[in-house]
Amino acid sequence: MNANYRFSSDLTEIDRDQIHRWISELSYWAPERSRSRQDAAIDGSRNFGMYDTVSNRQVAYARVITDGVTFAWLCDVFVDPTVRGHGIGKALIAGILEECDPLGLRRIALSTNDAHSLYSNLGFSTLIAPETWMERIVNPGV
Repeated sequence: MNANYRFSSDLTEIDRDQIHRWISELSYWAPERSRSRQDAAIDGSRNFGMYDTVSNRQVAYARVITDGVTFAWLCDVFVDPTVRGHGIGKALIAGILEECDPLGLRRIALSTNDAHSLYSNLGFSTLIAPETWMERIVNPGV
């Protein structure tokens, strides 16, 4: 990991304006997500970020939805395009796993279109029994 960046789970550090711009303007999974929905998502989750150690500017974000005991959903993972390729995404996910592992969760799930190698290098795999998983899409894109 590049020493110019640091991991944090401190909610007071997150840049809600930046996160909303990233998710609503640059993500493939939630284009046009409203600020009120993004704020509600942040408030209902455990939040994590990577920050530039000089400027303290947030350069990456992810959140985890969990009961803190049995299950977690890792989502809204985003690395600022200007700093991609420096190991920031890997450090972000590694930091999240360090915080989640002591909880003794049975499963941490996620969905990705394009970062399979990042997640597989950190212990994620395809579903063991995909035939048991189902989903109900109610409001796509929000």
